[in-house]
Amino acid sequence: MVAARTSVWNLANGVTVARIALVPLVLVALLTDDGTGTRRWVAAALFALAAGTDRLDGYLARRLDQVTDWGKLVDPIADKLLIGGSLVALSWVGDLPWWVTVVVLVRELGITAMRLAVLRYVVIPASRGGKLKTVLQSVGIGLFVLPLAALPAVVTVVAWVVVLLAVAVTVVTGVDYLVRGWRVRRAAVREP
Repeated sequence: MVAARTSVWNLANGVTVARIALVPLVLVALLTDDGTGTRRWVAAALFALAAGTDRLDGYLARRLDQVTDWGKLVDPIADKLLIGGSLVALSWVGDLPWWVTVVVLVRELGITAMRLAVLRYVVIPASRGGKLKTVLQSVGIGLFVLPLAALPAVVTVVAWVVVLLAVAVTVVTGVDYLVRGWRVRRAAVREP
C-alpha cells in the first residue's frame, strides 16, 4: 500500500477537482434538453469524460506517488456528486424511477457520513467492491443519459440491467462499509 502524502496540490488531485467542475455542465446539458436529443448527447459525452477521470486520477496518484489523504477523501465525494447529481436529474426528467435514486443516494450519503465520522481514526479508502459499484453506476447512468428514445430498444434493456445490478452492488457494498466503519470505531474506543 502506498503511503499517503500530506501535500494536497498535485496532478492527481487536480483531475479530481476537474471532475467536480464537470458535474454542473453535465446537469445543465441533461436538464435543458429540448427534445431533439442534442443536449443529451452533450450530457452523455461530458458524463463519460467526468466518469473517465475517476480512473485517471487514481492511476496518476499511484503512478506518480501522489496518493494523499485529501485525495482518498475527496475522490469518492467527486464520484458521489457526479452520480448523485445525474441520478436526481434523470429522475427529475422522468427517465429513471425515484426509488433507484433514493436507494443509491441514501447509501452514498450514509457511507460518506460514516467515513467522516471515523476520519479522526483512519481514512477508509474505496474497496474493490466500492470501485465495482462506481463502474456499474457510471455505465448504467451513462446509458440512461443517452437519448434512449432515439436508440435501438436493446440499449434501454442493457441500461436497465446495468442499473439494477448497480443498485444491488450499491446495497451490498454499503453494508460492507458499515461493518468496516463499525470495526474501526470499536477498535478506536478500546485503545486509550
